[in-house]
Amino acid sequence: MNSRIHGAVVVVWLAIISGIAPAGTLRVALENGGEITAVGAFRRWEADGNPRKPVDPKARIDSPQVDAAATRRGEGNWVFENLAPGKYDLVLLGKNRLRIEGWEYAPVLEFDPFFPPTATTDKQTRDWIFADVRKSRHYENKVVPLAAGGDDRAVRLLVMLIRDLPTSYTPGTGTLRFEIWQYTSRYGSWTKEKRTRVMHRLLLPVAQMRRWTWVWEPSLGAVEIKQEPATIRYRVPKPDELKKRPGLHPVDL
Repeated sequence: MNSRIHGAVVVVWLAIISGIAPAGTLRVALENGGEITAVGAFRRWEADGNPRKPVDPKARIDSPQVDAAATRRGEGNWVFENLAPGKYDLVLLGKNRLRIEGWEYAPVLEFDPFFPPTATTDKQTRDWIFADVRKSRHYENKVVPLAAGGDDRAVRLLVMLIRDLPTSYTPGTGTLRFEIWQYTSRYGSWTKEKRTRVMHRLLLPVAQMRRWTWVWEPSLGAVEIKQEPATIRYRVPKPDELKKRPGLHPVDL
């Protein structure tokens, strides 16, 4: 056997028996990134679409419980080292209460595939589903579909749910959730599945919620890490551009 191949086989074999997978490096190059103060990564989903860990009941907007944190290496350059192979969603925190996050459309039903964050659907389907979400009744007083993508069998949504009305048991406190929903095509019409995938569930003062911008960016989602170093380039939107991004904005509340 070729000595180089033999050496590679030994490395893989040792990794398998020790339970350690080869690690990768990810560089995040930010244009207009001077206001960004932290860059993190979530490894949210198992290969079958189940969450890798429960939603954190003590989650905070300004301190996400990420699986990995990047190190700043000069203006606009952030580096993750020793990332286990897999897919990651990135999150950026910035000054003036800014959060920018990536996602992908995880399966809602068993044995279904993932849809990438860049997935789309036709305008007629999108408009019908968005209208159906808006007219349905929920515990939250604001239920906002932010993005939709899929195929002719299923369409998944990124949905924001807000409860900011006064309640007797938590005066001044509201809830903020981000979830993946699915509409399935059955007999010529679209039906919402009862099951959802929850990405974030936060309980926080409404006054604090009203001051934040938390937008969602498909290019920061489903970043695949292998053994080879990878680079992601992203232009941080300017304040007037952020207003057009889907997500939470101070004016929403």
